[in-house]
Amino acid sequence: MRSLEVFKRHLKEKRAVKIIAGINNYDLSSVASVCRAAQIGLASAVDVSCDEKVIKIAKENTNLPVFVSSTQPFSLKKAVKWGADAIEIGNFDALYADNVEFSADDVYEIALETLSLTENDDIYTCVTIPGCVSIEEQIELAKKLELMGVDLLQTEGVKPAKATRDSSASELLSVAHMTIANTMEISKHVNIPVMSASGISAQTAPLALASGASAVGVGSCVNKLRTQIAMAQAVREIVGAVSYKEIVKSEEKSAIRAF
Repeated sequence: MRSLEVFKRHLKEKRAVKIIAGINNYDLSSVASVCRAAQIGLASAVDVSCDEKVIKIAKENTNLPVFVSSTQPFSLKKAVKWGADAIEIGNFDALYADNVEFSADDVYEIALETLSLTENDDIYTCVTIPGCVSIEEQIELAKKLELMGVDLLQTEGVKPAKATRDSSASELLSVAHMTIANTMEISKHVNIPVMSASGISAQTAPLALASGASAVGVGSCVNKLRTQIAMAQAVREIVGAVSYKEIVKSEEKSAIRAF
């Protein structure tokens, strides 16, 4: 089984890739396809919604560590019981379409309550820094979260960002530039790893890592594809963009033997 320790090693090597099924994705068939694609594509982890059935189906379709996302502390506490390998406050992108936004204070309070509820669970914890607040507030929040004991920070852009494999170079850069800019600023002020998510693609993932990220989180450019084959190919392109070819080949052989 590919444990969370492998994800942590990928973080240290600045090549971790998390594939996001979606915080509001409760379609078990879709979640299963995304998880299998992440497995085949040699991602470092998957991220699913906070639901017992969803977590179960994720575990059945991949041996990658499963992150569970929610904005509800008590739900995240339940996720630990349901088998989550890591919990995440976020991803917020999918919620912005419903005009739901979070201030820096909101996220701080959610994180504080979540860590209090899970302090005896020894669970790996990630928190998304809301991109809709000023960069000064983002940096201040990031510092507070680090002092609080959060393991990983995730950055995002200022609004829901979508990139496809058919997008032009200028479109890909436009979608990702605020996410990468936020990553660059935040990573300079904290000592814990930063994951760059929201609008990241195979083409822009290397830019995120060069800007201070240790990982990238990828959602819509994978989970919106229609077939598992297309999803797996997209994952492989992203992993290949941030890893040395010999490493990918070695891990491919290990993944085939393990799963």
